[in-house]
Amino acid sequence: MSERQAVIKAWSERYRKAGKKGKGAILDELIALTGYHRWYAVRLLRGQGKTLRMGRRVRLVGDLGKKVKRTRPRLYDEGVREHLKAIWEILDFICGKRLAAILPEVVPALERHHEIELNDEIRRKLLSISAATIDRLLAPERKKWALRGRSGTKPGTLLKHQIPIRTFTEWNEHQAGFVEIDLVGHDGGDASGDFCQTLDVTDVASGWTETEAVINKAQVWVFGALKSIRNRLPFPLLGIDSDNGSEFINNQLLRYCQGERISFTRGRAGKKNDGCFVEQKNYSVVRRAVGYARYDSSAQLRLLNTLYGYLRLYTNYFQPVMKLKAKERNGARVRKFHDEPVIPPI
Repeated sequence: MSERQAVIKAWSERYRKAGKKGKGAILDELIALTGYHRWYAVRLLRGQGKTLRMGRRVRLVGDLGKKVKRTRPRLYDEGVREHLKAIWEILDFICGKRLAAILPEVVPALERHHEIELNDEIRRKLLSISAATIDRLLAPERKKWALRGRSGTKPGTLLKHQIPIRTFTEWNEHQAGFVEIDLVGHDGGDASGDFCQTLDVTDVASGWTETEAVINKAQVWVFGALKSIRNRLPFPLLGIDSDNGSEFINNQLLRYCQGERISFTRGRAGKKNDGCFVEQKNYSVVRRAVGYARYDSSAQLRLLNTLYGYLRLYTNYFQPVMKLKAKERNGARVRKFHDEPVIPPI
């Protein structure tokens, strides 16, 4: 930026003294050098060093190095930010795009149940606020929630060679029923002994998510939880995709899927992004609800499943979901395109 400003300062006087053709040549050369838009370059060259006299004693000189502070008042003031923060916390800290989509529905509901009290001006602003503005207003609060987890997946046996690696051409991802499954460990940083695990089942097409806690990773408990979740799904179970952990890659689950005509596939070893849909829910649903503490008792197991009984209703009926449609790379910058946030269409 400083080099560009130096060029403008050096060329501005020559530009103002040049004729029409000379100015055109200077502009062409400046645009090729800096990449500026033509009309922006014209404004810079005209303004830099230009002298204005205000009476006999006041003399103003244009200077690109000085910035003028904007005096326009903020549209979304502290009152809007505080109410937006309260709604954001109630909706479990969802992103700006999802929050903007659900605000017209959730604001009247929260007012009706006396969770928030709004005046007409704040209500109007909340119902018209954009996703980008939401993210900007809530940026300081988001910095407080930067948690990290660990993986406890252990490789399965040679049986995994009988289970095909999933390819995206083999599944109909526009039809509900094809799910990704994963376990979330609650070891609290101490991986010794037995501790609770949460089985996370996420439908690829709709984003529908079911969770159930088990006392450890033994395949008998994981298999039982999977059958229980299958009975709660609002659609038939058509396909299962798992990682290579031994709690999933076992004869019991393989025979079950073969007998029930359920497609059973697995991801590639060491490629967590093969299960990207369920990995996202591991954090946004499980970790956000129960955190990273250690749970290893029967009482804590019952408490987790009581919580999950309510959480499934909140997540699937009151939280909008959106899916990534495409990515576009331009050099080091990657743009992501999502579909419109909606309640899971079940």
